[in-house]
Amino acid sequence: MGVISTNKNEIKLYFHSENSIGKQIQAYVSASERKVLAIDISKTKVTGTQWTELAKGLGLPISSLINQEHPDFIKNYGDHPDLGDDDWLKLLDKKPEVLTTPIAIIGERYVQLQSPSDFIKYIEPDSKNVK
Repeated sequence: MGVISTNKNEIKLYFHSENSIGKQIQAYVSASERKVLAIDISKTKVTGTQWTELAKGLGLPISSLINQEHPDFIKNYGDHPDLGDDDWLKLLDKKPEVLTTPIAIIGERYVQLQSPSDFIKYIEPDSKNVK
């Protein structure tokens, strides 16, 4: 069992509120009929253990959570950094704005959301099964 709890009736959203896509997705998720826990990573610190669990839930290396084309990232690390997992975690801790996309845990499913329509696509199957 991990440090992030999951619940079939709850959505957890990790997003950065200073990112326009993050704000849009947060609005869509908040309008959901499920209980929502929105974690704004610009205001709430996410631990290295939680980032590791999010990456594992997505089936990705920690480095894939970081937008390596973000201007702040390129300015500090260049085009092809040679960083270990601890370095990637420190980067997410110090500069959370480099998160690639918002991450949602919908029930027990971990997903990266590129746009508000991504969220709709993941939530629709649940509403179709309601009788």
